[in-house]
Amino acid sequence: MSANPPSSPSNQGKMPQKFDQMGFRQGPGHMHGGVPKVRSKDTFGTLRRIWGYLKQERGALTWVIVCTVLITALSLAGPYLIGKLFDNYIVPGRFEGMFRMGMILLGVYALSAFFTWVQQYTASSLSQNTVRNMRQDLFEQYQRLPVSFFDQRTHGELMSRAVNDIANVSNTLNQTVVQLIASVLMLAGCLVMMLSLSVWMTLITILTVPLITFIVKKISVHTRRYFSEQQQHLGEVNGFVQENISGLKVVKVFGREEEAVRQFRQINERLRAVGVKAQTLSGSMGPMMNAMRNLTFLVIAVSGGIFAYHEMITIGIIVSFLNYSNQFSQPLNQLANQYNLFQSAVAGAERVFEVLDLEPEMSGEQEDTATRRIRGEVVFEQVGFGYKPEVPVLKNLSLHAEPGQMLALVGPTGAGKTTIINLLTRFYEIQSGRILIDGDNIRDLDKQTLRSQIGLVLQDAYVFSGTIRDNIRYGRMEATDWEVEEAAKLANADVFIRKLPNGYDTYLNAEGGNLSQGQRQLLTIARAVLSNPSILILDEATSNVDTRTELHIQEAMRKLMQGRTSFVIAHRLSTIREADAILVIQDGQISERGTHEELMDRRGFYYEMYQNQFVSGTAS
Repeated sequence: MSANPPSSPSNQGKMPQKFDQMGFRQGPGHMHGGVPKVRSKDTFGTLRRIWGYLKQERGALTWVIVCTVLITALSLAGPYLIGKLFDNYIVPGRFEGMFRMGMILLGVYALSAFFTWVQQYTASSLSQNTVRNMRQDLFEQYQRLPVSFFDQRTHGELMSRAVNDIANVSNTLNQTVVQLIASVLMLAGCLVMMLSLSVWMTLITILTVPLITFIVKKISVHTRRYFSEQQQHLGEVNGFVQENISGLKVVKVFGREEEAVRQFRQINERLRAVGVKAQTLSGSMGPMMNAMRNLTFLVIAVSGGIFAYHEMITIGIIVSFLNYSNQFSQPLNQLANQYNLFQSAVAGAERVFEVLDLEPEMSGEQEDTATRRIRGEVVFEQVGFGYKPEVPVLKNLSLHAEPGQMLALVGPTGAGKTTIINLLTRFYEIQSGRILIDGDNIRDLDKQTLRSQIGLVLQDAYVFSGTIRDNIRYGRMEATDWEVEEAAKLANADVFIRKLPNGYDTYLNAEGGNLSQGQRQLLTIARAVLSNPSILILDEATSNVDTRTELHIQEAMRKLMQGRTSFVIAHRLSTIREADAILVIQDGQISERGTHEELMDRRGFYYEMYQNQFVSGTAS
């Protein structure tokens, strides 16, 4: 239920946008929450944090390691047995033992295949459980971050981190965790086996390692940067598409389709260009490593033939060495390829960890307020605030609402009306002065307790995918069906709900697209009714309904506001004539206050507003 303040960054022009180094849209307000504590920009640090998630699945990780050790041992046994087969049976011509040795080899390969299947199954569970925990932590962090954080970023950017970036981590973990462990074990095992067969042949084999290391280092410097840029540009694409689809009607009515296509083409081209660079460099690693492996194979074959000719080694050792050299170079090749995949995973993981490292919304300090019912006395004392510190929105504003009073806030757009509401609900924190509720400083109150006793109905009605009954019950999850229906009746929503095909069980699609704007507004009002708040906030709550429906809502609101402190923001001045006090907000200050009759008698700004709406015939 975030309310975008009139003068907040979220209401500024959205196209084109600039993005910061984290892939977030640039904008002011970072001092109000969402400031990074740590910026993870090193591969080792990010991999260490991923390892922290992997360790949470100790059982699966243990099984993966055990299976990998067994597979490696069986893979190393194969070439050794093949060498023995040549030296003991094929070369001497002793064919009577070949069948037995062949069956042993078959058993070794069968066991290796079985443990490989177990390993892959367990590794898949390990990677999926790991990214599930990461995704869960990220979503929980989204719930803890302040509203100011979301006012400054597009939904598409944040969705990209929860979907695309974590998908990169998932794909890489699924492919590389097993291969990384297996490669290390295979390298060590091959080195031991080769040394046991021939020291000179082993030295010839490992001569290629420095060259491979040099190639990997040179390429990885560039791939890491390109993969990071690719993830950032992907976030831009997602953010632009999400905003464009959400505002498609606005795009069409102003004929901005071609401009939108042009801007998307630019963003999409940037993603394509950096993607080509990243994938080309990453893809070049495999062919280079294959060339090195073939070169190593050739050198071993020639040198082995020379050694065998001088009777320094046997034919069986050459056969075993050719197999071991292939197994030795294969892990190097895999490690080189996986290193490039790691760059993509690290880039995605860093973007996730950057959000996890943000300061969460501070709740409050007083624990004794957790169950206390708020009476509803609200006091603003010399409150100052600005979304940009250098541009104040509220300037030493003071007001006092007694429990049960109805206060109306009126004034020109951008004067600070919605900002007052944002500060009262602690969506933003004040910069000077203080706000008191029932005599307690609002900074000392638990945020969840405070908000649970505030009913908020915004101009932009939002409903969730689900039934109408569930959407109303969102105001109080433990409410009975009867209480839900009574709340709908009080909000004048019961009549249209019962006309729907499935009544209260009618399923709403994304954002309630199968209801009119006015009907969605009625549901949000019913949701606020059900929550039984101590303080009621109506931010242009009737602006999206017709005049007839507005009259019904006003009658329902009069019943709902009885005994509750109410703040009403309205441009339709007819809805606030019965307010106990009307506050005229101009340039972040209260210029006039009083009842409707008192303000009309003063013939000030409120009088002019009223005359413009009703006397000149422009009232809707």
